[in-house]
Amino acid sequence: MVHSRTARRRWTAAIGLTGVAALALSACAQSERGTDSSSGSGKTGGTFTFGAAGAPKLFDPFYATDGETFRVARQMFDGLTTFKPGTAEPVGQLAEKWSSSSDGLTWTFNLRKGVKFHDGTEFNAAAVCANFERWYNQKGAGQSDAVSQYYGDNFGGFSDGAKPSLYKSCSAKDAATAEIVLTSSTSKFPDILGLPAFSMQSPDALKKYDADNVQAQGESFVFPAYATEHPTGSGPFKFSKYDKANGTVELVRNDDYWGEKAKVDKLVFKIIPDETARKQALQSGDIDGFDFPNAADWDSLKKDGFNVQIRPAFNVLYLGINQKNNPKLRDLKVRQALIYGINREQLVKSQLPEGAKVATQFIPETVGGYAKDVTEYKYDEAKAKALLAEAGASDLTLKFYWPSEVTRPYMPNPKDIFGAISADLQKLGIKIEVTTKPWNGGYLTDVDQGVPDLFLLGWTGDTGSADNWIGTFFGNPANRFNTGANTWGTDLATALKKADAEPDRDKRFKLYEDLNKKIMTEYLPAIPVSHSPPALVTKSSVKGIVPSPLTDERFYSVSVS
Repeated sequence: MVHSRTARRRWTAAIGLTGVAALALSACAQSERGTDSSSGSGKTGGTFTFGAAGAPKLFDPFYATDGETFRVARQMFDGLTTFKPGTAEPVGQLAEKWSSSSDGLTWTFNLRKGVKFHDGTEFNAAAVCANFERWYNQKGAGQSDAVSQYYGDNFGGFSDGAKPSLYKSCSAKDAATAEIVLTSSTSKFPDILGLPAFSMQSPDALKKYDADNVQAQGESFVFPAYATEHPTGSGPFKFSKYDKANGTVELVRNDDYWGEKAKVDKLVFKIIPDETARKQALQSGDIDGFDFPNAADWDSLKKDGFNVQIRPAFNVLYLGINQKNNPKLRDLKVRQALIYGINREQLVKSQLPEGAKVATQFIPETVGGYAKDVTEYKYDEAKAKALLAEAGASDLTLKFYWPSEVTRPYMPNPKDIFGAISADLQKLGIKIEVTTKPWNGGYLTDVDQGVPDLFLLGWTGDTGSADNWIGTFFGNPANRFNTGANTWGTDLATALKKADAEPDRDKRFKLYEDLNKKIMTEYLPAIPVSHSPPALVTKSSVKGIVPSPLTDERFYSVSVS
């Protein structure tokens, strides 16, 4: 999804995104799996090897926060809902259809029959409730934001009642009907049930391998065997092995899958952290494709006969501002000086691919609640210096972090993006203390613990709901922006909760539009930088990949000639 989810998308904005704003109110849908005409018609069998930018954290998607884990999990697990290929539109998966009460609190899911998990356990309403209750009843380390962040962001508290929970109860009306009761109406339900974190997992396997036995070990966590060796879903691929020595994850086709069977026998993820090395592996034939090729290489890859597929830009890159350590950052004039002093227009032109845009707010224009008349900050070095002087901050020194060993859809080259922003800030007379750490080797931990003053981060939307964007960023007063240092942090969180709970779509969009204006004018807790279209690249012999605005590609439809 953390914003690493990201871990936290598109070629022409018209494809898959028309009507995104209305998605949250979908009351029922039919699954379209197996009916997609773009699923490819190449030969079946063989192996598809995909170059991964990093190692998966684990294989239990409920405890995952990173994109590489979710990429693998999507192939092994199904959710009650999913997203229509190539779009952000929710459709049925293990639920064939659903409906809600008029107040948006009670949801009835009619389930697909004849589905079994990989261990032979039957999928039914009891299994649905077992999964919901598992999430809700996490204890100890299982409640940590670093472990079950997606649950915390979307459902709130747990059964111990320490914090309010969106989830209230689940009951099996019969084997094929599950009823979910919420404590509040929300724009993000049931869309969030299509996220990998909320996949359905075998209740028997969860119990057999003590799946909830997560232990804190210093600042890290130790996960049970289920999460590392025995993930058990109902998807088109089954877990085979994780060879850490060779940096490969191997999945095999689930021949008993309820839907369209995977075309390849094996799906292998080869871990290659360096983007140049991934490109070389593709060129040498060691892999069949990889994600997020450097935009500077798109043309040359096309000329060499590779298939470069570009997703629409359903993401945002932002410069995070942590107000905890330096009191001067709590002055709005200082934060305004930072945004005026960064030449975002030039950064987009020089560092990001064609089709990238300067972000005027923290959501793209395809999301309902986007404010067309929001305050914009054009590059103005003189104004930035004047604001710093007015705030008594002309001698500002800031700790600026940037991440290594990572490529994100919104951040194709972190080092160069950092360099451009840092150079602009130094022109204002700001002294920069530079720190770089690996993405999953200290960077995200330091950001979440509030160590840097400035940091690069971003988000690729999980759904088309505004709550999934600004609600995730600013809905918690004690988040990584430390908005809790100001009274408006709580005010903003309260306003966001009110907007999310508004059942009327037009009223909800208006509330979000007003909030986006306020965020950019009165609060400015961070600096939105850009929306950037990421790509994925494969050999010409690879058929059947449908690029997703949510980076939600499913590889069951892939064939390799």
